[in-house]
Amino acid sequence: MNPDSAAPISIFLLPGWQNSGPGHWQTRWEALHGDHRIEQHDWTRPLRGDWCARLEEAVLAAPGPVVLAAHSLGCILTAAWAAHSRHTSRVQGALLVAPGDVERESLRHQIPGWAPIARRALPFPAVLVSSTNDPYCDADKARDLARHWGARFVDAGARGHLNADSGLGDWPEGRALLDPLIRPPQPTSSSC
Repeated sequence: MNPDSAAPISIFLLPGWQNSGPGHWQTRWEALHGDHRIEQHDWTRPLRGDWCARLEEAVLAAPGPVVLAAHSLGCILTAAWAAHSRHTSRVQGALLVAPGDVERESLRHQIPGWAPIARRALPFPAVLVSSTNDPYCDADKARDLARHWGARFVDAGARGHLNADSGLGDWPEGRALLDPLIRPPQPTSSSC
């Protein structure tokens, strides 16, 4: 069943491992814009299948189209979910911020069961934002993921993991990248 195009768009926030705290841009967007955080059953021991099932439930329950705003493990979740779901047509676009490299040995042990990262092209428009000094994913790996996922790559400069520690505040630059996914450009009619 396709979502009703007249229904409002739901913005789903997909936090990473251990959730997003009070100073995180996702939490601030939730308060400022009314975006909806997808709550997971276990933030400290994330299971890929459980997280994918929770996202699937939320997408199916949405009254209309969905736009995803993912951070860190939330980006990896988006790719894993999209590789298996039959309901990806309900997603209008995704902002993927600072994907965590769960294939890196240190993270593979801390967050088991998430490697390998799904590398299939996403079936919806996506923008991947990465920092040049992200401690959880180097810039070359992030650029490679963007290429595999078919996402537009945005270099955020040296800003760490693009989280609360990065001092982004309400992160209006990120919202500006999300807005075109919420309101894609309308085709213009040409007069004869």
